[in-house]
Amino acid sequence: MAITTKRTRFSRRLPDHVTDELCNVLAEKKIFGFNDLFERVFANLKVRNAVSGGEEMLRLRAYEKLQNLVTRGLVEKIGKEYKGTSRVHEASSAFAAAEAAAQDDA
Repeated sequence: MAITTKRTRFSRRLPDHVTDELCNVLAEKKIFGFNDLFERVFANLKVRNAVSGGEEMLRLRAYEKLQNLVTRGLVEKIGKEYKGTSRVHEASSAFAAAEAAAQDDA
């Protein structure tokens, strides 16, 4: 007789501000070099008061998240420049929240 325990996971998923800003900037359908893209993202995060950990750490996190978006096919890499695809909004936390709400309703 095996007793199974119900596992409950508590996951507090905070919005990812860096990915959200990357999506917002890349949704403009322009082609950006990484430095230009980061400057726009950094300025937007400063306006939102969502900058923490210093500029260099934020630059590393932004680059990592951008490469993740490229791997997922949401951003197109052209040489050393990046362009958002029509699906780039799928990486934003607002899209994830809307999908979660739709699944809860179903």
